[in-house]
Amino acid sequence: MEKKYSAVALGLFDGVHLGHRAVLKAASEQKQQGLMPCAFTFPSESAAKKGTGGFIYGDSEKADILTEECGIERIYSPPFADICGMEGAEFAEEILRGELNAAFVCCGNDFRFGKGASCGTAELRSFGERLGFRVETVEDVLCGGERVSSTLIRRLLAEGDTERANTLLGSPYTIMKTVSRGAQLGRTIGFPTANQLFDSGQLVPRYGVYASLTVIDGKSYLSMTDIGMKPTVDYGGAPLAETYIHGFSGDLYGSPLRVSLLRFIRPEMKFSSLDELKAQIDRDVQSALNIL
Repeated sequence: MEKKYSAVALGLFDGVHLGHRAVLKAASEQKQQGLMPCAFTFPSESAAKKGTGGFIYGDSEKADILTEECGIERIYSPPFADICGMEGAEFAEEILRGELNAAFVCCGNDFRFGKGASCGTAELRSFGERLGFRVETVEDVLCGGERVSSTLIRRLLAEGDTERANTLLGSPYTIMKTVSRGAQLGRTIGFPTANQLFDSGQLVPRYGVYASLTVIDGKSYLSMTDIGMKPTVDYGGAPLAETYIHGFSGDLYGSPLRVSLLRFIRPEMKFSSLDELKAQIDRDVQSALNIL
């Protein structure tokens, strides 16, 4: 059976923000020409190695967004170590033409490839002319006069500015993790929560409380999410998100959960007693419901 020709979007796509989505859209639109929309990317940990504060989304989260929101039908994400030593011509021949059978390739203006990032869009066009694939470069996306970038979005999330980050991402920043079992302290004070752990090397948004929206079995629930280290109870583990889901009761342990952060309410605080904590959670829940 003959291998189907593809339209390949090139990029790390950390966060899958508006700039990335413009590149991905250029590839997905080629489906009308009979090409399969593909994304060539690298594992999320490649973003963490750059010292930029960690990757925005893990691999499974990124894959969900690429396929569900951006129309990508195949994701090719080899280990960075397998590709970084390739010369530009080798990458074009073996990966773009060979592995992906590209007839169309698109990327941002600043895309670099080849050993030592020696090649750019001019070289990509030259390889395309020789190997038989068309190349399209996509202009930067500006928002409020500022270039949309993963670096900017990481800074906004670290500052707790989820509203602006969500605008630049193109959809709300969402924690897409399996629910893990916690100490079940929330149940004892009347606020059971779903706990989600961030990946090692992943950016963690500003510690504090957020108004959020949680999707369970296709239904959306108003919720409140606390991100941080639970200082009141000396938790001592890795940073996590604890979400109280308004109007829901049920066992979510071991289930995947989608929690979208909509607005920052307050920073993380340490309380002198559980009664004080409970009173503050009462206020936080009301704040979240008022916002939502």
